Amino acid sequence: MADENTAEADMLKWAKGLAQKHGWMLNPDEKQMHTVIRGLVRNKEKFGRPYCPCRLRSGDEEKDRSIECPCVYHRDEIEHDGQCHCHLYFKKV
Repeated sequence: MADENTAEADMLKWAKGLAQKHGWMLNPDEKQMHTVIRGLVRNKEKFGRPYCPCRLRSGDEEKDRSIECPCVYHRDEIEHDGQCHCHLYFKKV
């Protein structure tokens, strides 16, 4: 449990840093945000990479790199929808 909490804290710190670097914010709904963080941690532990928990992996490692957080779609989604598909990163209002 302690390792899981540490992994989640590390992933959250990383996500906050990325959001800050790009002028975004993390999901203000803490429950939803932590669900995504847990999914990223789970995927990193299971597959070795923090794949977006809301996208389906193909099983082809090279192809699946496009859905490694932050995925290749995140910038357009944040720009056009105000948030990424996973609801982790949001455009600041």
